[in-house]
Amino acid sequence: MSEIILVLTEDTLTSADVEHITALHPDDDVRYHVLVPADTEHNLLVSLVDHLSLGELREALDAVLRREPAPQRAHSTAADQLEASIAAFTLAGTPVDGVVVSDDPLPALRAAVADHDVREVVVVTVPHALEDTFHTDWASRARDELKVPVLHLYSGTSQLG
Repeated sequence: MSEIILVLTEDTLTSADVEHITALHPDDDVRYHVLVPADTEHNLLVSLVDHLSLGELREALDAVLRREPAPQRAHSTAADQLEASIAAFTLAGTPVDGVVVSDDPLPALRAAVADHDVREVVVVTVPHALEDTFHTDWASRARDELKVPVLHLYSGTSQLG
């Protein structure tokens, strides 16, 4: 029976992301399970600082004006991101499945670790200036709560978070 690698991502995984993740387990009998949160809530200050630190002025304005996605739109967006991420793993010839989870993915991670033979968790995000600095990001929270290794990669790169 294959061990499971949980992959938590806030956006669509690229082929480069999949390549970096699968390179961690080149000859192992593993299956990937992708979790994509339906992001319906944003912390205003965190979103503003994140967008400004990445030079995303329009997104920073949207954060200030509280243009958050409606729950149905957020779920639809997450479903599209999940489908494309699963396609990227499938194209790489890797066994994969996945699910859209709630805005806070930690309960879904806890449940998956409790219910399955999870080997590790890989979190893929863009840099988050405040959350990464103060260790309140998903990867840091998962490390604190779960009894499995947690790796944090920045989307589109092999850079560790």
